[in-house]
Amino acid sequence: MSVNKSASPGGGWVCPACDRHVPRHVRACRCGYTRADGASVSGTAEVGAASTSNASAALRSGVVILVAIGAIAGIRWSMTRGAATRVPVSQAAPSPTAPDAARPAAQSAPAAANAARTGAASIPVRPNDVAPAAPASVRTVPAVAPSSLEDVVGRVMSAVVRVETSSGTGSGFFVAPDTLLTNVHVVENNLTVTIRRPDGATASARVATTAPDFDIAVLKVSNPLPNQVTIPLGSIATTRVGQEVIAIGSPLGMLQNTVTRGIVSGVRRVGSATLVQTDAALNPGNSGGPLLDRNGTAVGVNTMGFRGTQGLNFAVSIDHARAVLDGRPQPAAPNAGAAQDNSLRMLSPALPSESDQQREKGLRAYEQTLAQLARRADDLDDYWRRFKAKCYEGSIGGSFDREWFAIWDPRAMKGAVASGCGSAFSDVQRTAGDIRDQVIAAEEAARHRDVFPGLRRDLRRKYRLDYTGWDR
Repeated sequence: MSVNKSASPGGGWVCPACDRHVPRHVRACRCGYTRADGASVSGTAEVGAASTSNASAALRSGVVILVAIGAIAGIRWSMTRGAATRVPVSQAAPSPTAPDAARPAAQSAPAAANAARTGAASIPVRPNDVAPAAPASVRTVPAVAPSSLEDVVGRVMSAVVRVETSSGTGSGFFVAPDTLLTNVHVVENNLTVTIRRPDGATASARVATTAPDFDIAVLKVSNPLPNQVTIPLGSIATTRVGQEVIAIGSPLGMLQNTVTRGIVSGVRRVGSATLVQTDAALNPGNSGGPLLDRNGTAVGVNTMGFRGTQGLNFAVSIDHARAVLDGRPQPAAPNAGAAQDNSLRMLSPALPSESDQQREKGLRAYEQTLAQLARRADDLDDYWRRFKAKCYEGSIGGSFDREWFAIWDPRAMKGAVASGCGSAFSDVQRTAGDIRDQVIAAEEAARHRDVFPGLRRDLRRKYRLDYTGWDR
């Protein structure tokens, strides 16, 4: 007997949409399903068929739910792992179906990696999803910060020395453990000189080579230090106007290894010499010292400056010194970019003129004489104080560098020498007169050497030996 598929054993029917048992006389289920007209609900065979159909539908629904749960779990796993680990295409297991084109690469890669670990079939990875591997030979080298000015100076300081001769002092610097550079006008006609290191140690150096046209002299020491610091030589070709430079030397022959800083103000080709113009402070005694760039490389040998000016100093191009060291002819134009400057013909050759050298020598000799006389004057100061306390009754009028200058001014000595102290006063007059005579003789010698009056006056004041009567 034929039975309706939706018949229920209890005389009703089973809703195919929600599996509810519905009475026979009710055509519509609560879920909204409506039975078709004329449907039969009798018999048991169709009930079994309906039950089988319902079971299949339930099984399909369960599979869909499990797949959905698995997809959600996979998404949660990829979110907790962070960035996906990509694998090459060759490692992905083949799949009969292509991945969804809309699926992000971040979701495909974790699934492939997970499948590789578990041995399960995985979704293949597209070529665009594979990160290119970095070559094994490439490594990142951190950028090295440039050395500070303090580090550069500290590194080269022990390579700079004071050069001492019988007539004056200058500077020099080591370019090899046994070789130094300085100026011709520093060594003059001497065959040997004394070099004084920053720690005070001295050594004898032989004047090996001179190039007067470029004011370059090469010195050699016979017993070089095994750990002697040297200064590398650069080239004027890499020197640019405006770059920072450093000068090291012994200004006035006393302030050893003084450091000054400035810029390259210009590069001048004067005659056959190339000069580096700089505003780094240079004074007498700096001659022969190095002019360095910010890496501690020598670009020039300090040689001269114009007195009465500010920041107008010159160094001979280090290319000339390199040629002297190598024993080869001087380059005609070490820097093609340096224009010939006819307005500075007075600086050609680089060696200062004879009158300039004469003036410089006279100034150094004058100062040395005043320094010696100042020590004698200090001793007389002590004697004068004792003499005044015991043998002089009265006051001293006027203002003097040293009070005993008053003995040459009758208006200044308003008192009288005590009885029995005549011999002591004669000693004061004799010693003071001897100092005066030597100061006047030094003044005359400096005048003949064309040392400027202002410079002579400044030195007298420096050593407290300035007395107006000596200029009469």
